[in-house]
Amino acid sequence: MQLSIAALASAFLASGLAGAVPLQSRGTKMMTSKTNSNAAGAVYFITNEPDENRIIAATINTDGTLALDRAVSTRGVGSHGLTDPLGPDALFSQGAIKASAKGQVLATVNAGSNTVSLFSIDPNAPTNINRIGEAVSSEGEFPMSLAFTSDGSRLCVLNGGTVNGVNCFAVDKKAGLKALPNTLRSLGLNQTTPASGPAGSASHLVFSEDGKQLMASVKGVPPTPGMIAVWDVADDGSLSADFKALAPPTGGLLPFSMTLVPGKNAVLTTDPGVGFDVFDLSGGNSSSAVTIDGQNATCWSSFSTKTGNFYLTDIGTAIVTEVNVDDNLKASIVKQYPQTTGAATIDNDIATVNGKDFMFVLAPGAQTVEVLSLDSPGNAQHVQTLDLAGPTKAAGVTINTNNLQGMTAFVRE
Repeated sequence: MQLSIAALASAFLASGLAGAVPLQSRGTKMMTSKTNSNAAGAVYFITNEPDENRIIAATINTDGTLALDRAVSTRGVGSHGLTDPLGPDALFSQGAIKASAKGQVLATVNAGSNTVSLFSIDPNAPTNINRIGEAVSSEGEFPMSLAFTSDGSRLCVLNGGTVNGVNCFAVDKKAGLKALPNTLRSLGLNQTTPASGPAGSASHLVFSEDGKQLMASVKGVPPTPGMIAVWDVADDGSLSADFKALAPPTGGLLPFSMTLVPGKNAVLTTDPGVGFDVFDLSGGNSSSAVTIDGQNATCWSSFSTKTGNFYLTDIGTAIVTEVNVDDNLKASIVKQYPQTTGAATIDNDIATVNGKDFMFVLAPGAQTVEVLSLDSPGNAQHVQTLDLAGPTKAAGVTINTNNLQGMTAFVRE
């Protein structure tokens, strides 16, 4: 069922939602803003609560700012990995929820019930998401990351628990997710359910730019480095029986998120052991590990098509680091942008709105979403802090600093 995020007037104002009107239809309450009729898109993240996982959807307004809209049950439950002390980044991952603009679909993991849920997205009102079929088994334990093919016709999931590896589905917009044969593949990690980490855990799942490879990142346990596991993808969507393990470049330790370097057979991986790594997948000698001085745990990343740069977030320092990777795969730090101390900046995504790129950063430590306008290389500007705590509390929707996870954006194509 869908639950309200209707808030008191003071909470509306605190969230930048002046003029918001609570609406009710078929027992469903939504919080909307006067700009919603001109919504450019939406962002989505998950509560990941152990009693019920919910997707929180916020409208992307035409100026790139956000307006909270609704919380929707996934029909599954969340979980928190085993770590001491307990803290944010419950799933040790990026990509726990993913949207496909071409497919007009949204999928999320339910780490506590070992399932994946699929939703349709109304392109004219992108926060209007509706479940397609039932949540389906991930065919493993502790699902933590998802990847759509470029056209949204297939979806793969990364499991990080005792039964770990990948599994893929065909996306049926009427019936839901249907398991694809010859895609259930093991990583062979010595893990637990819930997963133990962050060290030694799986992290992120992505397709290569041409869609012919599926890649999963795995963190190492220092001093032993991690890897990127690469499966070949056949035309029918099936995966090679075994994966090829790619070790990090010298100095690399903990490959976390993977962001493709456009037009190159390469990926940038965040690496909380040093800063970040560049993997030259072509077999050349251009791979490198790059230190971010003073970093604590740089783990999440996105790419801006407008600036041509990467943007990395650090959960410990709450700093956004802008990185350039040139045509020779040489990487350099462009600029850093401190956010609120203690905000615990984790998952992020970037969307193009009216020809301009905006970065959306989940900050569970502050229970906010931070919005940055990426005006030009080296010139990111903070434009909004979206409060989550007040509106969700007023509506009776539980969020927890240690459980919030994920960030994905949808903009109409």
